[in-house]
Amino acid sequence: MKTIIEPFKIKSVEPIRFTTRNERIEILKEAYFNPFLIKADDVLIDLLTDSGTSAMSAKQWAGMMEGDESYAGARSFFRFEKAVREITDMKYIIPTHQGRAAEKILFTIIGGKGKFIPNNTHFDTTRANVEFSGAVAVDFQTEEGKQPNVIAPFKGNMNIPELEKFILKTGAENIPVCFITVTNNSGGGQPVSMENIRGTKSILKRYGIPLFIDACRFAENAFFIKKREPGYEDKTPKEIVQEMFSYADGVTMSAKKDAIVNMGGFLALNDENLAMQARNLLIVTEGFPTYGGLAGRDLEAIAQGLEEVLDEHYLTYRLRSVEYLGNKLTEIGIPILQPPGGHAIYIDAKGFVPQIPSNQYPGQAVVCELYKIGGIRSVEIGSVMFGKYDNEGKLITPAMELVRLAIPRRVYTQSHIDYVIECCEELFSNKNLLKGFSIVYEAPQLRHFTAHFKPL
Repeated sequence: MKTIIEPFKIKSVEPIRFTTRNERIEILKEAYFNPFLIKADDVLIDLLTDSGTSAMSAKQWAGMMEGDESYAGARSFFRFEKAVREITDMKYIIPTHQGRAAEKILFTIIGGKGKFIPNNTHFDTTRANVEFSGAVAVDFQTEEGKQPNVIAPFKGNMNIPELEKFILKTGAENIPVCFITVTNNSGGGQPVSMENIRGTKSILKRYGIPLFIDACRFAENAFFIKKREPGYEDKTPKEIVQEMFSYADGVTMSAKKDAIVNMGGFLALNDENLAMQARNLLIVTEGFPTYGGLAGRDLEAIAQGLEEVLDEHYLTYRLRSVEYLGNKLTEIGIPILQPPGGHAIYIDAKGFVPQIPSNQYPGQAVVCELYKIGGIRSVEIGSVMFGKYDNEGKLITPAMELVRLAIPRRVYTQSHIDYVIECCEELFSNKNLLKGFSIVYEAPQLRHFTAHFKPL
C-alpha cells in the first residue's frame, strides 16, 4: 500500500518561532503551568485543539470575497442554509458565531432546574451550558469506552440500556432532550455506530424525548461507519451523514471542526415553536437570524467547507494521519486510548505516569513536560477538566485521565508529526521523573481554561 499523502498543495505559509528549553521553562512558569495561558507565538506545534485552527482552502478564501455583508437576507446566508439543509434535512437553520452559542440558546429555552440532559458524553462547554441553565448533564458512555486498552470499533456509543433505566427512574417529562455527540470527544474521539444512533432514537421515540446530535465531527464519524460498520462500505460519506441526521430532531454544531473554518456554528431544528424561540433569543444575543453573529464571508466559508469535508480523499488522509501518530506512540510504549480516534490521539495519563494520583493531575504533568521538551501544546482531559468536588470538598475524579493531542485540519505535514513523535519518545524516557500539580486558583466553571497550577 502506497503512502497516503496530504490531498492538497501548500499555497500560503506561516512562520513558526523556535524557543529553547530554558525559555519554555520560564514561559510555563509565567503561564502558571496552564497551556491555555501560553502565548501562541511561544508554541512550536499547537495541538491544544482542532477547533477553529484549520487551514481553509483556496475555494473557501475565494468564497469569502463573495461574502454578502447585508444585515438581513444576505445571499451568503441562503448558500449556508442550503449547504446545512443538504446534509441535515432540517427545516430551520439558525447560524451562530460558534457551537457553544447554539448550546447556550438551546439550553436557555429547554433547560432549567429539575431538568436532565443525557448524552453519550458531554464535552466541556456543552456540560457548562447545561449546568448554567440549572439542568443536570448526565453521561451514558459504554463500559468499553471507559477502558483505554480495549479495542472496539465504536467505543463512542451511547449505553442504551442504562439510558432507558435512567428515563424510567427520572421520568421522561423531566428530560427535554437527549444528545449524541459524534465523534465522542471526551471519550477519546471515538465514533458512534449507525446502529447505536438508530437504537437510541427508537428508545427515545418510545418515551417522547427528542434526539439531538452534537455534530462537530460528523464527517469523521461517518467515515468510521463506512470503514467499520457492515452494510455501509459501498455508501458515500454524504449518504451516511444524511442517514445519521435522519434520526435526529435537532442538531448543534461548532463549524470550527468539520466545516473546516476558523469561526462559526449553527442550530438546526424541525420544531417550529422551538425555532421561533431560538430566533428570538438569537436576535438578543447573536444578531439577526440571517447572520447570527457571523459575517457573510464566514457563512460562505462554512458552506464550502461542508462540501469539502465529505471528500473521501480528504477523510482517508485525515483519519490515517491521526492513526499514524497513534501507532507510532504505541510502538514507543506510550499507552493511548485505543483505537486511535478521528481528530486526536489521547495519551492514557493514568497508565503513563501511575506514580501521580488523580488528585495531583497526572495529565497536567504530561502536558507541561511535553511543552518543555518540544514546545508542543496539548491539553489535559481528566480531573482538571471534568473533576468535581463533593459536599466535603473532596475531588471526584472522572473515569479516565487523558492528554489530548488534537490535530488541526490541513495544517501540519508528516514531518511535523514525526517531530511530535520524537518529543514523545523523550517524554517516555523521562516519565518516571514526572511529579504532580496542585491548583492554586480556579474559576467556578470551565476551570481548565484559566486555572493556575503549582508543581508539587
